[in-house]
Amino acid sequence: MNRLKAVLDASIEKNDFSGVVGIYRDGEALYEAAAGYADRVSRVANTIRTRFGTASGTKIFTAMAIGKLIETGKLSFSTRLKDCVSVDLPPYPDDLTIRHLLTHTSGIADYYDEETVEDFENFTVGVPWSELRGPKDYLQVFPREGMKFVPGERFSYSNGGYILLGVVVEEVTGRRYRDFVTEQIFKPIGMTHSGYFAMDKLPEGTALGYIGEDADLRTNIKALPVIGASDGGAFTTLHDLTTMWGAWRDGRILSKEMVDIFAKPYVEATGEGPQTFYGHGMWICKKSGLEEYITGCDAGVSFKSGVHRAVGIQFTVLSNTTDGAWPILKDMANTGLLGGNSGDN
Repeated sequence: MNRLKAVLDASIEKNDFSGVVGIYRDGEALYEAAAGYADRVSRVANTIRTRFGTASGTKIFTAMAIGKLIETGKLSFSTRLKDCVSVDLPPYPDDLTIRHLLTHTSGIADYYDEETVEDFENFTVGVPWSELRGPKDYLQVFPREGMKFVPGERFSYSNGGYILLGVVVEEVTGRRYRDFVTEQIFKPIGMTHSGYFAMDKLPEGTALGYIGEDADLRTNIKALPVIGASDGGAFTTLHDLTTMWGAWRDGRILSKEMVDIFAKPYVEATGEGPQTFYGHGMWICKKSGLEEYITGCDAGVSFKSGVHRAVGIQFTVLSNTTDGAWPILKDMANTGLLGGNSGDN
């Protein structure tokens, strides 16, 4: 750990990193560091307790919400989308199921297709970001074009698929998606500093996301939906994520049987790196030992958090810049001390 600390301290300084880094074993901190500013204008420094955006890391919470509905008998993996929502949708195949959406094997045309988007910091969807306040608001920007492939044929990462899962949560429960996640997941396990916060009304202790460079540096408030939904946008902290992984492992969010299903490689994630798979709401990499992780990248957000089962290590890197997390993760992986694939995704 002394060697790893030296590498990470140097990496943080070399890369002018803005964010937080944590490495843990059984909930005990082996390394923690905060650097940079949560608010650059007011010179408010990031701390270990600062809240950060997670972008697509949010999808694990959506998957957990669906898991809870499955465990209470309100859904099953084989439930067809057409049988659990009443809203108007594009003409999807009748056999499109919850499992297809959870595993990115749905084949639907995506409103935010990361296979084609080249500029995350300047991406638009045809309506003001301020109009997107919940999953159903996104349906207006869903493409009405044909399917990319038949459901179940292969993997293709789909933000739209997870928006549809948020719609399912709201239709089945009669609750707002973000309220259900907060009350059924965050609060019961003690993720007390996590939530879906409006970009124009962030609570104290939350890092602003930054995009652009030098004189053009600006916050990401005009580059993202005004409030997170089921495909991305939740805020959390280093310690809340450590709490989440502990509760996940212990079966305090979903049953251990369900955890095993979610964390089992389901489909090879072609194009996402060697020996990389997707389970249900999370990534799994078999390179250099089994690693389960969540990750996200958006305008002013870069993030990865995961566990290396072989060595019993949990790690997190949260940054309030678009690319800030990746050099730290690469240097972390290059040490070989965590036995996993931390820097490749």
